[in-house]
Amino acid sequence: MTPAPVEPNSQLTIRQPLPQMVPGAVCAQCDVCCRFPESDSFLRPYFTRDEISAAVSLGVSTDLFDDPAGSQIALVKDPAGEGFHCPAFNPVTAQCGIYQSRPLDCRLYPLALMWNAGGDQVVLGWDTKCPFMREAIPDEIRLHGERVRDVLAQEDALRALSEHPRLIGRYQEDVVVLAPLPEVTRRVTALQPDRRLQPLRLTDASRMAQALHEAKILSQTALAAFAFPYHYVWTATLPYRWIERGGVFFLFAHSPDGWFMPLPPLGAGSFEDAVHEGVALMRQWNGVSPVSRIENLTDDQKNMLDPRLYHYASKSPDYVYRAKDLANLAGDPYKSQRALCNRAEREQPVRFRPYHSGDHDGCRALYRRWAAQKQQGQLDRMGQLLLEDAEAAHEIAWALGERFGLVGTVAVVREQIAAYTFGYWLEPATFAVLFEVADRAVPGLAQALFRNTCRTALRNGADRINAMDDAGLPGLQEAKAAYHPIAMTPSWIATAR
Repeated sequence: MTPAPVEPNSQLTIRQPLPQMVPGAVCAQCDVCCRFPESDSFLRPYFTRDEISAAVSLGVSTDLFDDPAGSQIALVKDPAGEGFHCPAFNPVTAQCGIYQSRPLDCRLYPLALMWNAGGDQVVLGWDTKCPFMREAIPDEIRLHGERVRDVLAQEDALRALSEHPRLIGRYQEDVVVLAPLPEVTRRVTALQPDRRLQPLRLTDASRMAQALHEAKILSQTALAAFAFPYHYVWTATLPYRWIERGGVFFLFAHSPDGWFMPLPPLGAGSFEDAVHEGVALMRQWNGVSPVSRIENLTDDQKNMLDPRLYHYASKSPDYVYRAKDLANLAGDPYKSQRALCNRAEREQPVRFRPYHSGDHDGCRALYRRWAAQKQQGQLDRMGQLLLEDAEAAHEIAWALGERFGLVGTVAVVREQIAAYTFGYWLEPATFAVLFEVADRAVPGLAQALFRNTCRTALRNGADRINAMDDAGLPGLQEAKAAYHPIAMTPSWIATAR
């Protein structure tokens, strides 16, 4: 996929300190905070991506978070009594082990963010479960609430809340409303126009895989877009949301212009009815904006729709190759690529091995070196924007790829990572290549890396290699065509007339 370039949301946290009202000495004597009666309490603190990273750096296990992109923390059993407590909290000393880096959810308390009783407005309230709040003077509470409200109106706070709607809790009768938060409501609603929409998280991989299976669209010539990894890597750049209606899985993404569908609806039942429903939702959210569209339709899906109702535009097709051909590079058609591979191996001591977490920093350094090399070449404006956006996607692959099905390989030259690639199994006989980065100062390294990827895939049962589309870039189109694809899988974009 080639998403519309946008500014990546690399920092999703609130930098400005929040004013505190409850004295620390009072908190140390309290037996309410950080303790919960049930292990799955909906009041468990929620951590954003950046807050999880900060907690992990202070010794909190990554296993305590369902999704490193943002999740509530898992509670632990209180060994000295009933109930559960936050794993960062020491019940013996009544101290928080990550206090200076505690998440917004904790920094706000005893104030709380929640939807109002009607579910249409975000409000700031104070929680009467806090013993101190029951004794505090109402005027002091309201003044404190006004100070916090001003902080939440800042851009970094608005962005964090819109990207992490689970920071806003459901309505609670024992939380007294202090003030409405209209700007927070507007920003959150822009990315959450339907309360049933859910951010795309790692834990949704199995549900999307089930929907793809039910749609019966996976084959050796399937589009590379029909896979969870293809979309999840872009969640740091584009907000992705999904909703299930009538057993159909709808995936949406939000660009600066509004909502679109990066995939057709997935599931059993009438495809045409599901498309009509998806278009109706986008029109409801976008109004008359032309951004409403469905990307990555196959020929078969396009033919299921009434041509009188939709406009179609062709996307760049996916390039599909025979794995055996690319693993061997035999004969005259591959003479040039074979010569480049031989040159790389002759001039450099190249060693290929699987990617592991310790390669993160080395891959980042290579990416930035590679990006600088590309910028010195002939890049048009679109190519430049795509390059800028891509680093956030690569960061997700380096940090989390193994957890959502990515297979990574690095090429080491003189003890330094000089190339890497990530891909995934589209279906049992088709391996899709998602990313490929090679130091352009090493002739033939990119070709040797690609051949190694195809050889590894062939050994593991691949019959086909999907190298995705060419993003409309002439240089990439020429390079992919030079490997002689056996199929060019068409892809369409549909918009309602």
